[in-house]
Amino acid sequence: MTRLAAITMGAIVAFAAGAASAANAPKPVTVEINFIDANGIGKPAGTVTIKETAEGLELDTNLKGLPPGEHGFHVHEKGSCAPAEKEGKPSPGEAAGGHYDPGATKAHKGPGGGGHKGDLPKLTVDANGTASTKIKVPGLKLTDVAGKTLMIHEGGDNYSDTPKPLGGGGPRIACGVVPSAS
Repeated sequence: MTRLAAITMGAIVAFAAGAASAANAPKPVTVEINFIDANGIGKPAGTVTIKETAEGLELDTNLKGLPPGEHGFHVHEKGSCAPAEKEGKPSPGEAAGGHYDPGATKAHKGPGGGGHKGDLPKLTVDANGTASTKIKVPGLKLTDVAGKTLMIHEGGDNYSDTPKPLGGGGPRIACGVVPSAS
């Protein structure tokens, strides 16, 4: 086989492998995000489309009506946005459980920080209440988040358990259940 034929054959094999990999990648899923309160699930806040990439996930946010500023943004372990009891009273989105932590680290260290995998980069909302951005989340796959929830907290996230637990993001204000990838 000549050198040119070998290079051409290698390029064809690499192209075919890449095409097969792209064809096998799960289709993006769209998560319907709704406002939540102690009474339950409220009006729509928008969507987050989740696409799997070679590096992890890409979250394309299209949200409106949120308070301006930074917000804690997490994957929670259960697939429900319903209120549940916390400290003797109904609390928004408590049925979603805690942050997704498959390694049982019980550590809130931020994206890629070695703690639980539910820590996502902060969600920044502009002065008009809109969050329209792409957020990269290395190390997660669609199968990791399918059937779980995306949760937006009232305040920012310092990716630490001090001075307040779980980054100090406060109450849960918006939530959506991630559908299964097809």
